[in-house]
Amino acid sequence: MYPSAAYHSSHSTLPSSTSLSASSSSSPASPSSLPLPSRPLSASSSPILLSVLTWSLALLLISSCINLTDARTLNGHPLSKRSFFDIQCKGVYDKSIFARLDRICEDCYNLFREPQLHMLCKKNCFTTDYFKGCLDVLLLSDEVEKIQMWIKQLHGADPGV
Repeated sequence: MYPSAAYHSSHSTLPSSTSLSASSSSSPASPSSLPLPSRPLSASSSPILLSVLTWSLALLLISSCINLTDARTLNGHPLSKRSFFDIQCKGVYDKSIFARLDRICEDCYNLFREPQLHMLCKKNCFTTDYFKGCLDVLLLSDEVEKIQMWIKQLHGADPGV
């Protein structure tokens, strides 16, 4: 309780003549004169509370170390060499090029929010009509020559994009 709350609650039960004389004094209530809580904590709840706090802190520490919010860590990195082969790329794996092309498909998915679009865009090593459509929609037609070189390196042949 705050000192002023303790003052008001302790004087509200006194007769009116006593409360006038007490209210005229200007000294605030000291912490030692404050009433104690009506129900002290039981000895059995203290270890339980300590245990809950300890486990909560441990869980928070572990989750911050693992970073559970990063789905890429849990499900495997989408730009891994395995995903390179999963979409039938037979050329030279270059992580930065693969990431750039994947980003085009990701941006296209974020634009339309169609669940299958991201995979259809990447299918056959970025050589589908979906990928071409994404280039058009994202206004990347001026970068087609550079993108074709990237696809040729990853695909291992002329992509025909």
